[in-house]
Amino acid sequence: MKAQLFLKCSGTFGRVELTRHKVTGQYYAIKSLYIPTIVQKRQVDHVHNEKRVLNRLSHPFIVTLYDTAKDNRNLYMIMEFLAGGELFSYLRMSKSFPSGMVKFYAAEIVLALSYLHSLMIAYRDLKPENLMLTHDGHLKLTDMGFAKEIHNKSYTVCGTPEYLAPEVITRKGHNCCVDWWSLGVLIYELMTGITPFPGNSAAEVQKSIENVNCMVEFPKKTFSQNAKNIVINLLKYNPKERLGFGPNGSDEVKRHPWFETCEWDKMLNKAIQPPLVPTIYHEGDTGNFDSYDELETQPKASQRDLDLFDEW
Repeated sequence: MKAQLFLKCSGTFGRVELTRHKVTGQYYAIKSLYIPTIVQKRQVDHVHNEKRVLNRLSHPFIVTLYDTAKDNRNLYMIMEFLAGGELFSYLRMSKSFPSGMVKFYAAEIVLALSYLHSLMIAYRDLKPENLMLTHDGHLKLTDMGFAKEIHNKSYTVCGTPEYLAPEVITRKGHNCCVDWWSLGVLIYELMTGITPFPGNSAAEVQKSIENVNCMVEFPKKTFSQNAKNIVINLLKYNPKERLGFGPNGSDEVKRHPWFETCEWDKMLNKAIQPPLVPTIYHEGDTGNFDSYDELETQPKASQRDLDLFDEW
């Protein structure tokens, strides 16, 4: 695929544009990254890493990267178009989701994380903004910029403050188990509309997470005993005590009583009807995304900066 084979369509959202292939008519999402900004923000390794990780992956609940391209200004990632939009947008509108709906999305996330962890890859950025819906309502993980293959431990502090596991904040070393902590935060947030650790700033939130004695409050009418139990066990401060710890951690999560009625094979094959089917009027409909003004043409990147992406 070459970048010049694409027509830019109406309906840009953020730094991702809906495009249509001139020959096949197929719609794609093209993520454009301005090279000088990548270099200025020291995100060169981050961007290379996202491409490298996505090229390894093929899973029904993880976004597909089809190809990459570049010109003298931008890098381009040609990805599948997920017409349903961000899960975060639906959460923002409804404030919270019913338990059955949360369980459906959590199950698809568990299957995606299980696949990543089988490759020794920690996702490290699980949050509603990085979860998108397909046209028929299934969920996909996007944005692999923080994903990393970890065979022992990593000491990098990365991710979003509200979802960081304690061992990431304290720099004691972490592995794939951090994703199960983030799943606990996410389940709580989807059911209540708020994250479990209080704070008016990133620093205050991290202080709450670091506090081993910090107790998560559960609204009585919102959480069943099993729902409360899975969140408590996913949010164990000590990763060795956390649900999902160990080489077969995903099986442990799947066997939790909260997922007792989940038919995992059917989930993997998308044989279960999603709880929400996005409103989409036509192929290439961008109605589930916010619109933004076109970006002005930016200066060309220097040859020095371009050389950092020689093999892109």
